[in-house]
Amino acid sequence: MNTNTAEKRLILPFSDIRSGDIALVGGKNASLGEMYSLLHEKGIRVPNGFAVCSEAYRRLLSDNHLTEALSNILATLDRREFSNLGQVGQAARQLIRNASIPADVLTAIGDAYNALCAEYGNDTAVAVRSSATAEDLPGASFAGQHESFLNISGHASLAAACLACYESLFTDRAIKYREDHGFRHMEVLLSIGVQKMVRSDLACSGVAFTLDPESGFRNVIHIASSWGLGENIVKGSVNPDEYYLFKPALENCKKALLSRKTGSKEKTMVFNPDGSGKVADSTVNLATSAEKQKQLTLDDALAETIARWSLEIEKHYSMPMDIEWAIDGESNLLYIVQARPETIHSRKNPYLISEYKLKETGELLCEGIAIGSRISTGIARVLNSPAEIDKLQKGDVLVTRMTNPDWDPVMKKASALITDQGGRTSHASIVARELGLTAVVGTLNGSEQIKDGQEITISCAEGKTGKVYRGKLAWETLEIDFKHLKLPETKAMMILGDPEQAFRLSFYPNNGIGLMRLEFIINNVIGIHPMALVHFNELQNRKAKTEIDRLTAEYPDKTVYFVEKLAQAVATIAAAFYPKDVIVRMSDFKTNEYANLLGGKAFEPEEENPMLGFRGASRYYHERYKAGFRLECMAMKMVREDMGMNNVKLMIPFCRTTEEGQKVVDQMAEYGLKRGENGLEVYVMAEIPSNVLLAGAFARIFDGFSIGSNDLTQLTLGIDRDSALISNLFNENNEAARQMMAMAIQNAKQAGAPIGLCGQAPSDSPEFAEFLIEQGIDSISFNPDALIKGIHNMNNAEQKLRASIQTQLH
Repeated sequence: MNTNTAEKRLILPFSDIRSGDIALVGGKNASLGEMYSLLHEKGIRVPNGFAVCSEAYRRLLSDNHLTEALSNILATLDRREFSNLGQVGQAARQLIRNASIPADVLTAIGDAYNALCAEYGNDTAVAVRSSATAEDLPGASFAGQHESFLNISGHASLAAACLACYESLFTDRAIKYREDHGFRHMEVLLSIGVQKMVRSDLACSGVAFTLDPESGFRNVIHIASSWGLGENIVKGSVNPDEYYLFKPALENCKKALLSRKTGSKEKTMVFNPDGSGKVADSTVNLATSAEKQKQLTLDDALAETIARWSLEIEKHYSMPMDIEWAIDGESNLLYIVQARPETIHSRKNPYLISEYKLKETGELLCEGIAIGSRISTGIARVLNSPAEIDKLQKGDVLVTRMTNPDWDPVMKKASALITDQGGRTSHASIVARELGLTAVVGTLNGSEQIKDGQEITISCAEGKTGKVYRGKLAWETLEIDFKHLKLPETKAMMILGDPEQAFRLSFYPNNGIGLMRLEFIINNVIGIHPMALVHFNELQNRKAKTEIDRLTAEYPDKTVYFVEKLAQAVATIAAAFYPKDVIVRMSDFKTNEYANLLGGKAFEPEEENPMLGFRGASRYYHERYKAGFRLECMAMKMVREDMGMNNVKLMIPFCRTTEEGQKVVDQMAEYGLKRGENGLEVYVMAEIPSNVLLAGAFARIFDGFSIGSNDLTQLTLGIDRDSALISNLFNENNEAARQMMAMAIQNAKQAGAPIGLCGQAPSDSPEFAEFLIEQGIDSISFNPDALIKGIHNMNNAEQKLRASIQTQLH
């Protein structure tokens, strides 16, 4: 670009901007220039553009004699109650609105725009974005505080958009934000980014976080996507599609997609055909067709490309990033249109965790996406606009359809937030995290179901689904600081089957997952009997067939639905704890439990005692379930080989004889899971006396053992643990049960095979933990809520054992 020295202070093309130029062009433009200039060699596309420098804003103030006048207006602000915020903001904006951009600044902007038109075509449509000199810094996000204008074309419209950007420095929300964060109003300057408009109105756009925006887990990339321009996602106007991808898989060229979820995407923002590139009404929100609402915006390959680019951007900046991307519908090319440091989880102490737990339940009013993991109670205030702020008392629960930055002062008064619209990366979600609010977004009907003035309880402590209950429910909080909690020498592992909890729980002190039950995932994530998918066309139950068809609508081959959903759920947990061991137990439903799955009754026999019947290993090679087991194996093969999760070990439950064990291992090899190949280890549950007595023989077929203390106690004492009449006799601490477990550990040790135990007893009973460690067990697995107590019991037991050994030596 041919510019003279004066213009260089007023305008900088992206090619001349680097990340250190924040004082000149603000954080947003500094980042765009850095990426445009230095990341193209990585294949990352950034639309070209230029920055109107902060010097131009200084000139606007000085040439129009605004500095003193603005300072005087802002000095009248009621800084205690902010009662006159609206009047102060209006007066300040009016001063800017009446100002004139200096002639030489207008000329410089015009010349730079002409150069952009020479590259892209006459009257090129551009995005005009505010970029404050304190914006997009790790300590001050300023996200959404100032305006952006899309699809602006022509010199006059561009000049008007620039003036409107300057005016947005003094919106009520921007003034309040600076007050809250200690910025001096007249020291925050504004640069403007002018960038070639990407025609995502004809395709899709969205955001990508290079960590999980809920837990702060660093090994994934989260993508949110919707049809049309990206403002709908940023402002939370739609429930977007969501994708999670695993960073190590991206780097190792493996299948990286952990999960995808179709959002409702009710609206599509496009350019206003009557807007003619002007500032006012340049975009319009249209209803998305029912067909496109059901359709995913990204295929797997495109999601992986966005994730790869995001990973490269994170590496370049050496910090977690919040990235905006867009697909150009004319060229079908992907572009990065913005990137800023992630400002919430990067500042949190990952060792300090608050556990929230409801002590009772109540009538469910609505549910949506949980933001955070807190619980709150309060009086609901259903508001239609920020102008109704006076109706909200400090500590009330804000309920509304959606939020944008105008709502920020209102949200600061609230104790919790509920919205009808929005996803994990919407404005409501981002600000709720910044403010530490309990929030449930994307409820669809929360503002209708919840009555104004009603007392409610908001729970985000039950996974990724947030729930709103009628009334004030009792709950408890436990503050846990892991920083100085020492792990015992014996492995302390977790029992986990809920992928929605995995990223959050990965921060707990642990040595991996000792038990992941596939039946939990099949029941909660899939819900369909695998044989009903294998024999879908022959199903006689019309109601079940219709429901299965609805759930699997995207899958012509119904069995692929089972394989993909199961693989993605297991891979999410395996990714959360990678590269630690994750031991996955193949399905162990009883026949009565299998029958309760959708379409299951047609494939399950009726048994008098399902607990001792057709379950575990005996199903896997039997004609009644062989094809279902094949689907389980296909999913595990996908996790280990396609997705690269070689930390996954497999485990066979309820294996009665060594002959049965060999049949199952051979069956797995036939389905592509050959023991020893690609490091695959196959364990067996030690939960039947035959497993204990013949541990040496089982160890020649399997790589390790896990004691199932419930079933082993049941079969040692001859108790049906489902029977309420004799439940008082069931006791893992019974001497006979203890001796059986001790024998299992000793026999496994003699065979050179690792052995662990999964169960509640070692956390409930310090004596039981002491007993297991004395016997030399290799690992103990706990439910997450019992882990910390269990670790304390294990540490104390090891300390006692060491003291005992020392005493004996002396």
